[in-house]
Amino acid sequence: MIKHVVCFKLKDNSLEKKEEAKKVLLSMTDKVDLIRDIEVGVDFLSSSRSYDVILTVTLDSKDALEEYQNHPYHCDVVKTYMHAVRESSVAVDYEL
Repeated sequence: MIKHVVCFKLKDNSLEKKEEAKKVLLSMTDKVDLIRDIEVGVDFLSSSRSYDVILTVTLDSKDALEEYQNHPYHCDVVKTYMHAVRESSVAVDYEL
């Protein structure tokens, strides 16, 4: 199993925009069948070192991660949206 974790800093980190990003990320639940589990969290501290939104996805394998990265819905909808609203992001992928 693979965990894919991405933290996003948004250009506009208002609660409204954080919740909108969460909704877009969670929209993958029923559209990307490779995902075994998905969790999205919204930061409430808003400290200088905080990221605004975190995405955690569980996938079956490294091959599934590669397929996920290239999935049409993930690329055309989610990545397109997140790239437009993010200031920066960091990611880590690891085996369970």
